Amino acid sequence: MAIKKDARPISYNNSAFDDQTLGDKTSIGLSSANSDVFVVQSNGKKSSYSHSEPYGSNPVALQRGFGRSILHALWATRQTEKDLGKDKDLYVKTTIRELIIYLAFVSILCIITFGMASSKTFYFTTVLRTILTERKVSGDGAQPAYDDIGSFDDFWAVMNEPVLKGLFNKKWYNNENLTADQSGYVLFENKILGLPRLRQLRVRNNSCVVHRKFQSSIRECYAPYSSSKEDRNSYGPENKKLLTTPSAWQHKTSSELNGLSSSGLISRYGGGGFVLDLTRDFDIAQSEIANLKTNLWLDRGTRVVFLDFTLYNANINLFCQIKLTVEFPAAGGAIPSKTFSTVKLIRYVSTMDYFVLACEILFIIFTVYYTVEEVLEITRFRLQYFKTIWNVLDVLIICISYVCIGFNVYRQVKVADILDELLNDQSTFADFEFLTYWQLQFNNIIAFTVFLAWIKIFKYVSFNKTMTQLSTTLSRCAKDVLGFSVMFMIVFLAYAQLGYLLFGTMVTDYKTFSTSIFTLFRIILGDFDFDAILDAHRILGPIFFLTYVFFVFFVLLNMFLAIINDTYAEVKNDMSTQESEFELGEYFKKSYGKVLERLHFKRDRVIDIQEALKNADINKDGVIEFEEWRRDLKARGYTDTEIENVFTRYDVDGDGVLRIGEQDTFKNDLSAQENDLNKNIKGFKDGTQDRKLSRKSVQDNTNHITFDEFSILRQRMDRMEYSVGSIVSRIDDVLQKLESMEKVKAKRREALTRILNTMTNENHLNEEHKQERIEKMIREELLENNFDRQTPGAPRYGYQSAPSARPEQIDDEY
Repeated sequence: MAIKKDARPISYNNSAFDDQTLGDKTSIGLSSANSDVFVVQSNGKKSSYSHSEPYGSNPVALQRGFGRSILHALWATRQTEKDLGKDKDLYVKTTIRELIIYLAFVSILCIITFGMASSKTFYFTTVLRTILTERKVSGDGAQPAYDDIGSFDDFWAVMNEPVLKGLFNKKWYNNENLTADQSGYVLFENKILGLPRLRQLRVRNNSCVVHRKFQSSIRECYAPYSSSKEDRNSYGPENKKLLTTPSAWQHKTSSELNGLSSSGLISRYGGGGFVLDLTRDFDIAQSEIANLKTNLWLDRGTRVVFLDFTLYNANINLFCQIKLTVEFPAAGGAIPSKTFSTVKLIRYVSTMDYFVLACEILFIIFTVYYTVEEVLEITRFRLQYFKTIWNVLDVLIICISYVCIGFNVYRQVKVADILDELLNDQSTFADFEFLTYWQLQFNNIIAFTVFLAWIKIFKYVSFNKTMTQLSTTLSRCAKDVLGFSVMFMIVFLAYAQLGYLLFGTMVTDYKTFSTSIFTLFRIILGDFDFDAILDAHRILGPIFFLTYVFFVFFVLLNMFLAIINDTYAEVKNDMSTQESEFELGEYFKKSYGKVLERLHFKRDRVIDIQEALKNADINKDGVIEFEEWRRDLKARGYTDTEIENVFTRYDVDGDGVLRIGEQDTFKNDLSAQENDLNKNIKGFKDGTQDRKLSRKSVQDNTNHITFDEFSILRQRMDRMEYSVGSIVSRIDDVLQKLESMEKVKAKRREALTRILNTMTNENHLNEEHKQERIEKMIREELLENNFDRQTPGAPRYGYQSAPSARPEQIDDEY
């Protein structure tokens, strides 16, 4: 079947079609060969249309555009995107992407945090506290434990028996002696690292002033501890030969000991002092303690004694740095306290530890990611960026994250160095106090970071009005709460001071001003000891308690609740008339509907192509020519671009005809596509959301159209849009051709004018020569114009260029 010249398909650069991505309206989806029948794949043999490529001629612009697209894809946020307010779908997608990425960050942060903590830590610490501080001295009557120390005698008794036996056990429970490898363990499981250290700090005699009326009878005065009154002079009995541990009587500075200052219940103490490192043998250590006791190592000048040592349990990979502190206040007696710092200093041992290491690497990546994000936002908004509390919180979390990363690296290196030194010489004191202290600070910081990270989730869920109730309520009542707080603190601090002055000497809960403040807060929550203040003062105690409960609990606390309640009611009322920026449920329903509609649309187009393959062969010759193909699909509403793209893809030999083999390939691809689409549609329809949508679509058929009817109407509208675009493009082409014809006519007039002028100037020639000269000039001019009139571009299917004009035809035109 011949193809006429006027049936030539015309090429149009339809930007609406070219810019459609996979899955848009003009695409029918992927075939089983992972290709789209509406996309022309270029090869070395043939090409269909020459579509414009805006970046094809500019590699630098292409690279810049690619870089910007990556930057936009990775770090686009609601703050960096300018047009989110205009595009709601983009706003929703950006919000959800931010939320998902941030939830992944929080999850990794939680894994790291819980990887450092375990319930084993609690049980490990509890067991050590029991063995070292709760065992009582053996003997008849009430004997003290460590927590019961109240005098010098109690201190020596506890140190000599429960503490030393807990540290240096030398027998099994059946009185069988431990071997050399089994010794040096607490409870047979916790190895003592290095030697335990006993350290004392003292104050000088006459470091305080005695009233002049008592100076004659009281000749010694030892002040409470302070660094300015610390005694740094050596002391001891006159006969030094009696001392088996002479180093314990000589002062060493904190720099010599590499010690840190420590806090007790009464004061804060320096890192130096008088030191004795106990030998790791029970009998020798007991004799050293006995020698100190015999020679009065402790006396009136003693203000505190520390016992420091570190244990390591290899079974659970935990260190416990223990500090037993006994303070001897200037008032007399003794006040014991203890610190058990259980930490995980060796981080990577088990499989779970290496999983945590992988999470730490991801945490570093996330930290760098959010750093870039914040830099981009700060670059755009500059100082305006810090006016939002969420942005300040972002910067704070990032800064804390970098501190944690730095300490993690430092701890890993430092622990390795300390363990190397300890393994080389185990007869020295193993000072893990510094690392343990900063590991605890690290744990506190990371815990605070996790807390802030969870609070920050409100930033990403603020699109829902319900989630903004808390922040809105607090922001609105901030001024009222601030004014109330001033009034509340005046009354509260007045009662705190009154309680401290009235009961500070008798009741533990009011022994200091700060303790009195916490006690009053506990009374608000219902935790109080009324009998204690009643015993302290039978009259003032009940008056203090009753007036405090009335003014603070019944009046002030209810005023505070009224402020919050009224503000919340206002916020709730305002929000009842407002709508959320978007609802996640509605968004996912809408997305579901779009996907289902797209699948239906693709399936309908596949069916159209299948019908075209069956019906296009009008002359029944077994092959489908392009004009037959074009006529059938044109009647179905497809554009010339789509028609030729499909045909070009399966016309392998490029002869403008689909033969039997090419048709079979085409049919197989379409069948595979149809099967895939039917499976996808069936999967969607089996879901809960699709069932709800189906039930809704069948209700009230008189007032609503079905989903399929809506899809068909939308398809027709889309095809009309493309048809209109095609018509407009053709009109533009006609106008361009008319303009070209006008230019050709103008050139012809100019050529005729030149010919006439030439004839006028060549009067000396005879008529025959003039005729030959005119014919030659006309022929040359018309041949030149004939090339200008031809339309540039590659020939299409069914179109052949016009043959070159003969001279006789040229003469006839004129």
